[in-house]
Amino acid sequence: MKHTLLAASILTALGLVPAHAASLGGENLTISGFGTLAAARSNTDESRFTRANQREGTAGTATFGLDSNLGLQATYTFNERFSATSQVLSRKTSGDSFTTELAWAFVKYKVSDEVSVRVGRVVVPAFLISDYQNVGYANTMMRPPVEMYGQNIIENLDGADINWQHSFGDTNVTAQAVVGIARGKSFVAADHSEPRFQAPAGGFALSAEHGPVTLRFAHVQGKLKATDVKAINSLTNTLSSIGFGQLADDISISEGKRMAFTSVGLLADWNNIVVQAEYGMRRAKEPVYLSESNAWYTMAGYRFGKILPYYAHAKYDGKGSVIQTPAALARIPALNAGVKNLLAGGSQSSDLVGVRWDFAKSAALKVQVDRVKPGAKNGYLIDVTPAGVGKNVTVVAAGVDFVF
Repeated sequence: MKHTLLAASILTALGLVPAHAASLGGENLTISGFGTLAAARSNTDESRFTRANQREGTAGTATFGLDSNLGLQATYTFNERFSATSQVLSRKTSGDSFTTELAWAFVKYKVSDEVSVRVGRVVVPAFLISDYQNVGYANTMMRPPVEMYGQNIIENLDGADINWQHSFGDTNVTAQAVVGIARGKSFVAADHSEPRFQAPAGGFALSAEHGPVTLRFAHVQGKLKATDVKAINSLTNTLSSIGFGQLADDISISEGKRMAFTSVGLLADWNNIVVQAEYGMRRAKEPVYLSESNAWYTMAGYRFGKILPYYAHAKYDGKGSVIQTPAALARIPALNAGVKNLLAGGSQSSDLVGVRWDFAKSAALKVQVDRVKPGAKNGYLIDVTPAGVGKNVTVVAAGVDFVF
């Protein structure tokens, strides 16, 4: 897929151009969509491989829920300055079944040729591909590496953003600032629960595109709050009842804790060489049980006509929580061990190989094999049995991405 085609796919996903769309009710209303139909299977039932914030994934059986999704988007243009866009997305996330969510819902006002404002539900620009991470056709790989994208599961928020675009010679610069409140559900592997969270958040992203190369820097901060995380609440209640109230407050997120995420990314498509790389880090601005972390991945491929084989390596390193446990907790060995395990960081790396075949104008076939190597705390693998601890997992997936 050429760099220009990738850019067009991104714009289509955002409703900025009417390509691959059907006009209904006149020229003002544009309907477009995208989807992925894919099957995946891992080589073991001793652990479960999932996407970020996903419950089902695959554990030794074939599943369509890991990568399959369907999105439908409508944009109504009132005039040359004012429009409205909504997007619904069906996929499997923190629950057992496919659910449909409102991924985008905003009104857009074009202040000038360079500045626009959107109000409503908008994307959080945390990652290199945040705007189109769910549009499989716009991406080379089958899925974003969980090592990187598992660090921040917040995809959108209800609020507003402002976008500025300007050309400096042959370099196009885009800046985005966003503020609002993110809401959603997070999957907790310990008890398979789906506690709700909310996070007043804000951030910005700055990207520069020069010929076939795009560089992007992003930073977001939010005050993460969740009051019904059962495993955490049980632990903090116990700590408070035996005199470790400060530690309980440090661990808890029931009152909200400030977290920050920063990333830098690169996209390049030059003379059939395709490169994508990203580095990100999560940091706590207040004491909280969540681990600080660093992660990165690099993907490289070479296009032979309509066929693009690629290879990627990804790595996640959990640095552990910023909380310091009191020495007195050591007098209760079992509780001390539980707290220290909670606060410790995990790790994981993976290697993947795949091939993409653009067999039709608006559809691409992908086959991908991931070799996952879990480290501390089993990395991002869940439902790990005693026999599966420390064992590598191979995941094979194949599917078709399409836009319409």
